[in-house]
Amino acid sequence: MDLSTTYLGMELKNPLVASSSPLTREISRLRQMEDAGASAVVLYSLFEEQIRMESHTLNEHLWQGAESFAEALSYFPEAAEYHTGPEAYMEHIRRAKEALDIPVIGSLNGVSTGGWIEYARLMEEAGADAIELNVYYIATDMMMPGEAVEQLYLDVLRDVQTAVSIPIAMKLSPYFSNMAYMANQLAEGGADGLVLFNRFYQPDLDLEELAVVPNLKLSTSVELRLPMRWIAILYGRIPTDLALTSGVHTPMDVLKGVAAGASVTMLASELLQNGINRFQMLRQGIANWLEENEYESLDQLKGSLSQINCAEPAAFERANYMRVLSSYAPNEAWRYGALNVGPPARYGNRS
Repeated sequence: MDLSTTYLGMELKNPLVASSSPLTREISRLRQMEDAGASAVVLYSLFEEQIRMESHTLNEHLWQGAESFAEALSYFPEAAEYHTGPEAYMEHIRRAKEALDIPVIGSLNGVSTGGWIEYARLMEEAGADAIELNVYYIATDMMMPGEAVEQLYLDVLRDVQTAVSIPIAMKLSPYFSNMAYMANQLAEGGADGLVLFNRFYQPDLDLEELAVVPNLKLSTSVELRLPMRWIAILYGRIPTDLALTSGVHTPMDVLKGVAAGASVTMLASELLQNGINRFQMLRQGIANWLEENEYESLDQLKGSLSQINCAEPAAFERANYMRVLSSYAPNEAWRYGALNVGPPARYGNRS
């Protein structure tokens, strides 16, 4: 069975890509992913805050007490010699490229421009086959209009694009007033791919300690529906590849994503929960389903249930919303409460 697909101009042996996660920090695990059937890997993210913190900490250590011991300053090496910032990340890219035969995609996570141009260039020099730009930004400024938020994404894309020649994918959240417009703007701006969607991790509140605490919840297959819907709407309408992330756990999840129009489906939660060998199960499940349903290749399925190819395009829009609400009815136990009291007297219970 031909499971091959194309993503960011790269020929991949199947649509299963390891998403950015702690699992991609170790070369041994990257090798396991390739052996299990992953067609590409997205490395863990290089964070803007991490680089700034390392640089700030180094500066403090270098200059602490400098006024008291001025004669010793000449013995301190330059900051660059301490190998802080992105150096370790670039070395990880180089080692991954040496160890793997599948494409290696670097990941940049931040919101500003400027320095990110240099980091993207370093990733390309280290051997990355592509870059995933993860603009993780939550607008809380009440005076910041939506257009300014959108422009931030476009500026990051433009600046990084001028610095590198390798493909660029933008990893987005769904929180735009017009997702279709934003996707089209990024495609016109030169994005080679869109990754839908980023999961904003929501903090919890500890009432005993009166503190805000991190709370990571891994995805389930239910979360597939949001990115699947938007990929189905965008497929064939914008000139860029689409990657589905969030909610990919089973062979059917992968097949649904491809039928909607995704070039690849990305996994993280499934691997964290059930192990790297899940790639093998997913690949075999996809191949079995295609064979049972008389497909000769994965490409035959791609986009077959997208809005542009769907016999009922309104299924992705408001008509489906109305139909779902009108078709749902609560069960009897819910209607009459948890206690076994039966229906009200007006329904015939007059005991």
